Amino acid sequence: MKPVRVGICGLGTVGGGTFNVLTRNADDIARRAGRPIVIEQVAHRSIHPDCDITGINATSDVFEVATNPNVDVLVELIGGYDIARELVLTAIENGKHVVTANKALIAVHGNEIFKAAHEKGVIVAFEAAVAGGIPVIKSLREGLGANRIEWVAGIINGTGNYILTHMRDEGRAFEDVLAEAQALGYAESDPTFDVEGIDAAHKLTILASIAYGVPLQFEKAFTEGISRITAEDVEQADNLGYVIKHLGISKRTDQGLELRVHPTLIPKERLLANVHGVKNAIAVMGDAVGPTLYYGAGAGAEPTASAVVADLLDVARDISTEHRYRVPYLAFSGIDEDVSQLPIMPMEDIITAYYLRLLAVDRPGVLARVATILSEQGISIEALIQKEATEGELVPIILLTHRTKEKQMNEAIREIESMADIAGPVTRIRVESLSEGE
Repeated sequence: MKPVRVGICGLGTVGGGTFNVLTRNADDIARRAGRPIVIEQVAHRSIHPDCDITGINATSDVFEVATNPNVDVLVELIGGYDIARELVLTAIENGKHVVTANKALIAVHGNEIFKAAHEKGVIVAFEAAVAGGIPVIKSLREGLGANRIEWVAGIINGTGNYILTHMRDEGRAFEDVLAEAQALGYAESDPTFDVEGIDAAHKLTILASIAYGVPLQFEKAFTEGISRITAEDVEQADNLGYVIKHLGISKRTDQGLELRVHPTLIPKERLLANVHGVKNAIAVMGDAVGPTLYYGAGAGAEPTASAVVADLLDVARDISTEHRYRVPYLAFSGIDEDVSQLPIMPMEDIITAYYLRLLAVDRPGVLARVATILSEQGISIEALIQKEATEGELVPIILLTHRTKEKQMNEAIREIESMADIAGPVTRIRVESLSEGE
């Protein structure tokens, strides 16, 4: 059959990995696709050192690839928002299919991109945008297609998981492990997107849209980072039978959909609690299949390239199929008419349990007053640890509460922090069981 001709934009870590996988495994890929997949052109500003493009048509202008009549599929691996958006829309306008690993692009501009692609009858594939080489998008969109998805929860940022893993295993401070992650190349010099939950929120937005058939709504995702987590919190969570993980969580409720990224205490026996280092894992609860787990490398040159090339295989198989018979971009048919209007719930309406850590003056009645404040907000205490006084006669108090609404907890924390006998802000970490019956 006629080869599928690919133009790769970006030859950095993922682009170089994609180039190498396509060339190294060309025969097996052609057998799986039913036709050869050949690299027609590449666009780059720099080249990954392991990537040899000798004999390949190369340019420094990505838009040259988007308008090249000999290119069937544009592979967008330049990252970012604005230029990537313009590049992808230009490729679509020129009738080209698109494969991308850009989670920020899909989370923020996906609705616009999919609408344009639908009108032109072209494919936009983005498996590599979430969890690197783990085929979780295909699993949600196709493998679990018979299910009503109840919730999705995952470790979808390897940097944050690396930091929390080493804080727990070695009792080290956040700043110390972050510096190590940066030295090893796991974290950027500016780690904000990773440690403050923005990267994970991009990915969760995509997963939630596919799981529930709602528009991409990144701007409504709640994000909270891990920079305030201390070695003390990690130790106390362990004492209480929990592990702290930076989770993206989306749940279907009677009031709407939850869409949130934050540090979370989960029971030690849960599979997600035992995902370590830079690995990613996503748990999905379907009404028919029950709980499923998808685990593997969430980043890296060839793991991510694995997902990019898998998308190219799908494009090669479907390129001759009429558009209406292809798998929908976000799992549900249509662009507007079949989109669910389930609202995204504000964070203050979310119900969960809580871990609280506070420093109090070692004085009679302080703990009773804290308990009264919680009780007045309808919050009951499940467990309490009061440690010996530290220097300055401050007593660390650890509380584990039953499930309550975030709005009530916010008000209780405000009142507790206003007490004269409380030193500094209260540390609050949400607690999730992620059990089969939840």
